[in-house]
Amino acid sequence: MHWVGSAKRDLLGFPEEVVDEFGYALGAVQMGGQPPAAKPWRGEGPGVFELVEDHRGDTFRVAYTVRFAKAVYVLHCFQKKSPSGIRTAKSDVDLIHERLKAARNDYEVRYGKED
Repeated sequence: MHWVGSAKRDLLGFPEEVVDEFGYALGAVQMGGQPPAAKPWRGEGPGVFELVEDHRGDTFRVAYTVRFAKAVYVLHCFQKKSPSGIRTAKSDVDLIHERLKAARNDYEVRYGKED
């Protein structure tokens, strides 16, 4: 499992119960499973998922990708604070997009290009 940017530090800043839930779910992903709570992340195509955890009125999210055969990349961990209601803030959407590119570059350096 690889963490992109500040994703790990951001996750560890969440409430302990949330960290535990996400840690368990990401462990399942790392072992080749898919947590029941995982849902596709819209806008980046197949292989990008998000986990959502509600805790004391706040919503926390983790975006990750399983697009690559040899690694899982955690792209972004954030607390949803969108002023527009249900929609995720554009800054978070853009950051996930950029970190997905960074993950692909990192994967190619570590493991070589996939066909």
